[in-house]
Amino acid sequence: MFDQEFPIMSLPHSMRALVLETYGQPLVARTLPVPTPKAGEVLVRVAASGVNPLDLKIKAGQAAHAQMQPPAVLGIDLAGTVVVVGPGVDRFRPGDEVYGMTGGVGGLQGSLAEYAAVDADLLALKPANLTMREAAALPLIFITAWEGLVDRAAVRAGQKVLVQGGAGGVGHIAIQLAKAYGAEVFATDGAAKREIIERLGATAIDYKTTTVADYVTAHTDGAGFDIVYDTAGGASLDASFEAVRAYGGHVMSCLGWGTHALAPLSFKAATYSGVFTLMPMLTGKHRAHHGEIMAAATKLVEAGKLAPRLDPRRFTLEAVEDAHAALANRSAQGKIVVEVAA
Repeated sequence: MFDQEFPIMSLPHSMRALVLETYGQPLVARTLPVPTPKAGEVLVRVAASGVNPLDLKIKAGQAAHAQMQPPAVLGIDLAGTVVVVGPGVDRFRPGDEVYGMTGGVGGLQGSLAEYAAVDADLLALKPANLTMREAAALPLIFITAWEGLVDRAAVRAGQKVLVQGGAGGVGHIAIQLAKAYGAEVFATDGAAKREIIERLGATAIDYKTTTVADYVTAHTDGAGFDIVYDTAGGASLDASFEAVRAYGGHVMSCLGWGTHALAPLSFKAATYSGVFTLMPMLTGKHRAHHGEIMAAATKLVEAGKLAPRLDPRRFTLEAVEDAHAALANRSAQGKIVVEVAA
């Protein structure tokens, strides 16, 4: 039953949305029907949409693994307000402020639209101390950090954790998450990012001027790090195999592209795990775990242990191409978010 507080008849029949009609071309403003939530779904009035590098790859036609074909509404991360609850949903009510990684891949409608019907399992209640804009910055990067550090590596107090690319989207969340679990955290990045990393409570390592052998010696007495989370791929992943400790060390990567020699890892009797955050949306399996992860994020945020780093610029739905350009030209000073609601 739909909740009568927000009967369907009170909703508009149409909505503004940005549509990818041709790969490699700007998104096009269109008027689309407001979707009706099916069993297990809720209709969300979208307030904000987080922008991720994957959005740009999908838009360019360079992300076949995301399974998104034009015409399509992009936007993976969402924050907004539930307006209609579909059949079988009892976790949410109209008026609830929610967030999650809910669409923009696997043929699922994304968040660059005024409304989205989304699987309720992918959602959690938004942290009370975050704005919609701040909340929309978190889902993909937090889930990616969590699946590596918590689900794969079981991070715990007393461990030494190295985050490769610590000032980036996933990286700055991984630092905070590992610290919340009591680990001692180190992070690589360029010298210009040192202040960001140190403000997050990690020891900064300039990977451009310091060799892996040198920072392993300096920070672990040559033993290696218990956990290494690579967020950059390529040479960074190879360096991670060198930096991890022997006998039980764990490397994970969310960008395991390319060809890599596993011998350095094997000779240490260490472990490698890949993180592919899109799987539940692409397969329909284990989606409830994403909702559980976002609920954990809410607790950490409300406890003051986690906060997203946002680019200070404000982008509206009409300025999405400017938002994409800011990400593409690497001028972003934090997560880019598009504000959908007026």
